[in-house]
Amino acid sequence: MMKLLSIAIPCYNSAAYMEKCIDSLLIGGEDVEILVVNDGSTDETAEIADRYAAQYPTIVKAIHKENGGHGSAVNAGISNASGLYFKVVDSDDWVKEEAYKQILDTLHSLTGGEKVLDMLISNFVYEKVGENRHKVMHYRHILPKDEIFTWSDIRHFYKGHYILMHSVIFRTKLLRECGLKLPEHTFYVDNLYVFEPLPYVKNMYYLDVNFYRYYIGRADQSVNEQIMIGRIDQQIKVNKIMIDYMTENKPIITSCSKLEQYMLSYLDIITTVSSILLIRSETEENLAKKKELWDYLKKKDWLLYRKLRFGLLGQCTNLPGKGGRMISVEGYKICRRFFNFN
Repeated sequence: MMKLLSIAIPCYNSAAYMEKCIDSLLIGGEDVEILVVNDGSTDETAEIADRYAAQYPTIVKAIHKENGGHGSAVNAGISNASGLYFKVVDSDDWVKEEAYKQILDTLHSLTGGEKVLDMLISNFVYEKVGENRHKVMHYRHILPKDEIFTWSDIRHFYKGHYILMHSVIFRTKLLRECGLKLPEHTFYVDNLYVFEPLPYVKNMYYLDVNFYRYYIGRADQSVNEQIMIGRIDQQIKVNKIMIDYMTENKPIITSCSKLEQYMLSYLDIITTVSSILLIRSETEENLAKKKELWDYLKKKDWLLYRKLRFGLLGQCTNLPGKGGRMISVEGYKICRRFFNFN
């Protein structure tokens, strides 16, 4: 029997916190399929996954695979999903019960109608270590609420405000039809997950509820700045894949001006993050990699290069000399505090 919603939980050595995540999702009952993807863990992750699958055989499915990284685990989730819709919830995150029920009720109400819903968007909340206040990322002034809409109906997205993996539920068949396959053994592929399917998204719905709780600030987390600098080659790899996608799919992307504007802005912020991290590392090798990244973009698509290089962020991240790089970093720090990332 087809489920309403498949939820994939990529797990790698997640034994210490995955139960909180799974327990928060079980409240969805028989409408939901929970795919616990054990990505070659060496702790008790596999045993916990199997225990939940045995205890809730009609809801939980344990998937065991060799280690391939977060993207590989998401790919496995998509391949094994039987739900009409698909959601990724990381194993150290969780969802709020009341908002969860509203999400499921909304998906129920939208199935079987004249229009096929491609993407549902909801809010997410930063649950940051050591902070009592929680920052809510919402889209109230950007997206129409409680109705099906298209790209032409959206308003302006501000810098630092984007549709992230935590925000979205995709139609499962759309993810398969668009050919999404995230690279293995690579961090930061969530940027590709919320980028490559977008030209195939024709209809959207925004539910203004604080559904997803995004836990941030653990010392070993992939978005920790020092860890990101240590993995900078993977950040650059994802950045280049996004550049390739923009250039190779230009006809379909440019056919909708609001879609093109959004994807261009998202690529702009990712390229800015790559550039600033390369500057922050303070090594000649990484400064050379920064130049090579911009040269790659210029060679790939000169017009796209011009739009990014001579936009506000492109100019700020390419100020000349050591003094210019210091100004770029200080600007980044201000943005980081304001938008509460890393």
